[in-house]
This record gives sequence, C-alpha cells and structure tokens, in this order.
Amino acid sequence: MGLSAVATNNSGYMFIGVIGYTYLTGLASLWLVIGWILGDFIASQLVHRHLREATVRTGEVTYGGVLSQWYGAELAGLRRIAGLLTVIFLGIYAAAQLNAGSKALHVLFDWPFYAGAVIGAVLVVGYCFAGGIRASIWTDAAQSFVMFGAMLTLLYAAVMALGGPQGAWGEMGKIKGFLDWSPADTLIPGVAGLAFFALGWFFGGFSVVGQPHIMVRFMALDNPSHMTRARLYYYLWYTLFYLLATGVGMLSRVYLPEAQNFDPELALPTMALQLLPDMLVGLILAGIFAATMSTADSLILSCSAALTHDLLPHQFENMGKIKLATVVVTALALAIALSSNESVFTLVIFSLSFLASAFVPLLLIYTLGGRPTDQQALIILGAGLGVAIAWRWLGFHHALYEGMPGILAGLLAFGMLRLFGKVARSLVRS
Repeated sequence: MGLSAVATNNSGYMFIGVIGYTYLTGLASLWLVIGWILGDFIASQLVHRHLREATVRTGEVTYGGVLSQWYGAELAGLRRIAGLLTVIFLGIYAAAQLNAGSKALHVLFDWPFYAGAVIGAVLVVGYCFAGGIRASIWTDAAQSFVMFGAMLTLLYAAVMALGGPQGAWGEMGKIKGFLDWSPADTLIPGVAGLAFFALGWFFGGFSVVGQPHIMVRFMALDNPSHMTRARLYYYLWYTLFYLLATGVGMLSRVYLPEAQNFDPELALPTMALQLLPDMLVGLILAGIFAATMSTADSLILSCSAALTHDLLPHQFENMGKIKLATVVVTALALAIALSSNESVFTLVIFSLSFLASAFVPLLLIYTLGGRPTDQQALIILGAGLGVAIAWRWLGFHHALYEGMPGILAGLLAFGMLRLFGKVARSLVRS
C-alpha cells in the first residue's frame, strides 16, 4: 500500500515537472524536497490513522464521503461541493499526467504532442475497466520499481559521463548562481526569505493529505496496525526517489545549457537520448509512462467515484453507467491536456494547492475534535480555496506556494466562526 501511495503521489510530476523546476532553480530546489517530505510526514502523523478509522466508521468509499459523514450525520452540501472540486481539480491533475507522457514521446520519437495524451487516455480507460482500485493499487506497486530503476540509471550515467561526483559538482559550479542555497525570487531577501520559501513547500507536503487519490490508499488499508509499515515504505521510497529526481534535474542543466525557447520539462528525455543506448532509453520511457499511468488511473478512478457517489449520488446504479462516467471523466482530462499550454509542474501544483486549501483545514479540524455544521464547513472550504485562488491570480505563487495561505485561511475561518458563535451565545444569555 505504501508503494502504491508513493507511486501515485510522484507521477509524471516527478519525471517531467520536478526535473524542469530543478533545471531552472538549481540547488535551492532541495528546499522543496526537504519541506515537502517533512510536511507530508507531520501531516501523516496527524491525519492518516484518524482518516482510516473514519472510513471504517462511515462505510464510505470516497474521500468527500468520509469528510461529509465524519460524525455520522451527513453534510449534504459539503459532499456535493467536495465531489465537484474533486472532479474539476483531479481532472486537471490527470491532464498533467497525459501531458507528461506526450512530452516524453515527442522528444524520443518526434511524435506530435497530442499522440502521447491520446495513448495515455486509452491506457487509463483500459486500466480502470480491468480492475478498478484493486488493479490500480497492485500495478502502482509494480510500476514504482520501474520508476526507481529508470531514474537511478539516468543519474548514474550522467554522473559517470562527467568523471564522477566531483566532476559533476564542478561542472554545476560553473553555472552562475546554480549552487546557491537560496532561490532568486523569494518574497523577502536573505535568510528570512529562504526560511519563508522552505516553509511554503512544507505546506506543499502538508497538502498531500488533501489529495483524494493518495488518501484513498490509506483509507483502503486492510488493517490499521499496518499503518506504520505502510508509512515506512512510503517515506523511504519517496525520499530516495525525490533526491534522485533532483540530482537528474541539476545535471540536466549541465548537459542542456539554458537556451531560448527550450522547454526545461523536456530535459529528462532529451538527456536520456544523449547519454544512453537505445535499450536504456526504452527503460526511461517505461519509467515515465509508469509514473504517469500510476497516477492518471488513480486520478480518473477518484474522479469517477466522486462523480457517482458524491456529486450525483444514485444516478449511476449499474456498471455500464459507472464505466460511462469513467470514459467521460477521461475525455474531459484529455480535452484539458490538449488545450492547455501550462507546464506539467504548474498544472500539478495548481490542482494540489486548490484541493489542499479546500480540504486540509476541514480534515485538521475534524482530527482535532471540531464539529462544524454543513454551512460552516462550506465557509471554511470557500475561505481556503478563495484565498489560494486570489494568491495565484495576484502572482504571489512564484515566491510562495499558494496552499500555505489557503490552508491558514481555512483554519482562521473556523476560528472566527467559533469566536462569533461564542459572542452570539454570550449576548443571548445576557
């Protein structure tokens, strides 16, 4: 289960998006790794077991369903809004995976960009029809080994071609500012700006508990006593793979100097063509597709479940209609992929941050014993999501991950609601 969760989490975002981000950012991208994994770990300590227990208690199969029935009485408005947000933002997330596959095939075979997205969409539908969530979990676990092997192979080849670790480090040091610990676009200069930057990505890791397609793995855990073992697999694999991807991203800047109109998200497949024989280039392609498919099928299944159980309950009562819903959701993701000009990294962070801003405050409130009403839950959700959207619209997301102000806004909204409630009750008594 841990391997399935981490394979679903890392996706084409890691093979394509993180490589591109590291290519542009340099050594300072390590703060993303450190902040993200630390935030994810701390959030898991607060949330995973409570979420697993709530899943058993409610008997629900969707993330939105568990949130809406945490204390028994259904919050119908929350359930439908949670279902709608899941379909929208996980659909965008799935589009990012299809784009990642497209970029790889474009570089390796010179196919048009749409070809990989279409092939990926067909494969995803096949995965989902073949076995649903059970097939997705097992194939994710297997694909995680392919992903790890592909990234390790490319990193080793890149380092050895530069004469070993010392030679590779020396070549990276020749690029002005590339080995600086602090990124160039922090909100505040100096150490304070660096701390703020790392704190933002800490909230990026915290955002993972707001992702339905990842949390459903822990919700489906067969025995709560296996949670520690699942976390061990998850964080060990996660940390090693993230470091490998960051290393490949940094080396890609040495092999592919920055040039006008070069898309940094094409760096990994382009580098593979330069360094590896055809057979190992095939391994890299397999790794990229393993990453994209391990996430895309999970995203589509989560969207379909949200559509059939949360957004439009009782409208899809037979298997034929459920499969039709899967096809429709996949078609929407494909349409987004074909029409979007955004990078894979941008699409993933966009989806991740908005889902986190909507769901993480509620989840934290539940685990700490809060019992918001349906109306209050929607206010909390709306406050978090609204602040995250405004943050991105104002362009502040370039300097600080928008999920941080979004999550804090949701928690602040709950605090204000409780304060107003106490004041109102005090006035009534007096």
